[in-house]
Amino acid sequence: MVAPAVPQEPDVASRTEAPARRGRLTVALRSLAALAAGALVFLSVPPRPTWWLAPVGFAVLALLLHDRRARAGFGYGTLFGLGFMVPLLAWTGVFVGPIAWLPLSALEAALVGAPCAAIAVVTRLRGWYLWAALLWVAGETLRAYVPFGGFPWGKLAFGQPEGLYLPLAALGGTPLIAFAVTLTGFGLGELVRRVLITRAPRALVIPVLAAVLPLAAGVAAIPAVGTDADAGEVTVAAIQGNVPRAGLDFNAQRRAVLDNHVKRTEQLAAELGDTKLDLVIWPENASDIDPFRNRDAAEAIARAVKAIDAPVAFGAVVVRPDGPRNSVILWEPGVGPVDEYVKRQLQPFGETMPMRDFFRLFSATVDRAGTFVPGDEATVFEMGKARVALVTCYEVAFDGVVRESVLNGSNLLAVPTNNATFGHTEMTYQQLAMDRIRAVEHGRTVVVAATSGVSAIILPDGTVTQRTGLFTPAALVERVPLRSATTMADRLGVWPEWTMVFAGLAALVIALVRGRRSRSAGDMPATADTHG
Repeated sequence: MVAPAVPQEPDVASRTEAPARRGRLTVALRSLAALAAGALVFLSVPPRPTWWLAPVGFAVLALLLHDRRARAGFGYGTLFGLGFMVPLLAWTGVFVGPIAWLPLSALEAALVGAPCAAIAVVTRLRGWYLWAALLWVAGETLRAYVPFGGFPWGKLAFGQPEGLYLPLAALGGTPLIAFAVTLTGFGLGELVRRVLITRAPRALVIPVLAAVLPLAAGVAAIPAVGTDADAGEVTVAAIQGNVPRAGLDFNAQRRAVLDNHVKRTEQLAAELGDTKLDLVIWPENASDIDPFRNRDAAEAIARAVKAIDAPVAFGAVVVRPDGPRNSVILWEPGVGPVDEYVKRQLQPFGETMPMRDFFRLFSATVDRAGTFVPGDEATVFEMGKARVALVTCYEVAFDGVVRESVLNGSNLLAVPTNNATFGHTEMTYQQLAMDRIRAVEHGRTVVVAATSGVSAIILPDGTVTQRTGLFTPAALVERVPLRSATTMADRLGVWPEWTMVFAGLAALVIALVRGRRSRSAGDMPATADTHG
């Protein structure tokens, strides 16, 4: 016989429900804080000069991840990633809608959540903020390789062209800047946490050092930023011919784009008079008409090169039997084409289309993606005294691609780019920030030529001396230093990054082993998050 259920006293029920409600409210507030922290990091990215918001965002993230389970770390980290990536990558959907923007943002956010799960685990180690910063670098390394060849657009270094961390690029490249930014942020977060739980001044010393030393290191690294013209000087010009209209079909009038660049070059030749240029850079896609197959295009380019009387490097779509190439062609006055660079790091969903049949199920716009063939050589153009390394548009986001080009005997870096497909969004300013980081990282003047803007001249210390507006014809002319010296970052190559990655992973393994031993001994920390 079953005994009747005994009704629970109302006050007992309320006492059991109250902690659950408080737990749900706590998780909701933490989730909002994670989104806000990611948004702070986004607000640190150019065109805004508020670089210091990035470590503040990581300080908030530190408080959220400390002493949490890995699952909770992944959840809060993914929300942090959404707060950062959704506004950062809004330009990807300006003409195709959310079908590209939101899935990409969600994927990148999940890849941010992965190292945050690991960070939550190592917060139980002594000096956890150091290991956490190393694990963040490991997460950025992961995003630089997967999926589809990687998408490193959200690297922290690319938001720091104005800040105190910038000189660190000359010592350890983008990974060292990411380590410094996150160490400051995590150290600041630990400082706040300790202030809340202790009044002992001695307990605050190490977190203060963790927060301050990376900034001091950035200041101390200023002498490592080389600016002298150890290989001479040249007068360069960057031509921005503009496009007929913005959008995915900007190049529907391909001849108009070419004619715009020919016209602006001829105008510059008239404006300069007797002033002699050493070299001229046109943008990516300046001639989407193959000059090797189209005589009219070749004659127009030859006319412009003759008028400016200087070697011109220009972006062109070159058609070969096995597929088109996104190329940069070097055209000498009175000679014609003498060299060619083929873009090596192609843009997925733009120049190539991975899993085309699968993605066609969701949108027919995938068939607008190209079938380009990548290059395999870091070609350097000899343009008078200048030996010009080339990275085309999307390539500038990839550390290894830029490094290989620069170390192939260059003394100047050119970035032909085409941002017309992204309209008036922040994309072009985000890319300009990357160009500034690369200038310091490799100790090179950087000449940016964009079809529709922003074109710029950047000195080896990251200073922008001239820049254009968006969607307007323009030409920039300047005498700039040539530098053949290699920075510490170039000499060390990938070693700083992989050393940090393996050190972070080693700390994670130690934390996991210790956690397993604690569970086996039934001695889990009392402060573990009970709400996930």
